[in-house]
Formats: sequence, C-alpha cells, structure tokens
Amino acid sequence: MDLASLIRDVPDFPVKGVLFKDLTTLLKDPKAFHEAVDALVEPFRGQEIDVVAAIESRGFIFAAPAAYLLGAAFVPIRKPGKLPAETIRVDYTLEYGVNTLEMHRDAIRPGQKVLLVDDLLATGGSAKAAVQLIERLQGQVVGIAFLVSLTFLKGVDNLPGYNVYSVIDF
Repeated sequence: MDLASLIRDVPDFPVKGVLFKDLTTLLKDPKAFHEAVDALVEPFRGQEIDVVAAIESRGFIFAAPAAYLLGAAFVPIRKPGKLPAETIRVDYTLEYGVNTLEMHRDAIRPGQKVLLVDDLLATGGSAKAAVQLIERLQGQVVGIAFLVSLTFLKGVDNLPGYNVYSVIDF
C-alpha cells in the first residue's frame, strides 16, 4: 500500500508558507493505519525494548500500538503541566520561540532500552529534547522512529549517533 498517497497536504497551515502533512486521512483507513504501525515497528522487532516513549500528542497515536506490538511499556512525554506526579523537564528552541517537554521522574529506570516514537520528523528539535529527558533518567535510546520525515529540513542531522528510522520520506 502506498501510505504516502494517503497523507493530505494542507497549504498555509498552521501558518502561511507551511505545507502541513495531515495524517488524519491515513488514520481513517483501518488497513493503512495497521500497515503504518506495523512498518513503524518492523525494524525493531526482535530487539530488546523495554519502553516505547512518545512525544505529545500525535506521537501517542503511533507509539501506544507500537508498544503493544513490541510487548513494551508506554511512556508519554508531554507539554508542561499535563503530568500529575513529579517530572523532569527540558526546554528547546524553535524558530519562533522556546518549548518545553516533561516526563515523570519515575517513568524510566536506569538501563532500560527505549524506542522513541513520533509522528513526524521536521527539524528534530522535539525529538532531541525527548532524547535528553530519556537519557537524564539513564535510559538507553535504541532507536527513534517516525511515521513521516520531511527530509529537506534535515532533522536527522540534529540526532547524530542515533538509529533514526522513518516509514515515509517527503
């Protein structure tokens, strides 16, 4: 199945000049969604993965079923103020400001093997921040998987030394 053909382009969203990749058109097709999640986890099957972590919020859509398929725990990485217990946080820079991600302090134990999942790799800023959180808790990032990579933005260059995988490259 050509998964890329099921992703809708939305010009000038969320701001003028951006061509947004709308994944909802893929998600509404059950066979495509199933194939997308299978393709996302395929390179990591057979590896020891303790935790699948995901970045809020669209990363959750793919990471939860990935964790299920891999027999791993699921850990959400969220925007500030969304997690109820003690958290750790990291700030990261965007083209237009600063964002913050948080994770529960007890979400990952030292030495656990973690697969980080998100829906889309653009500049790599949020993925890099998520990696910093995981490593601060002494988790070992064994891979970073995206459904979509916008290769022209070279986000993979911000994740040197990591096993970065994407199902669809634009």
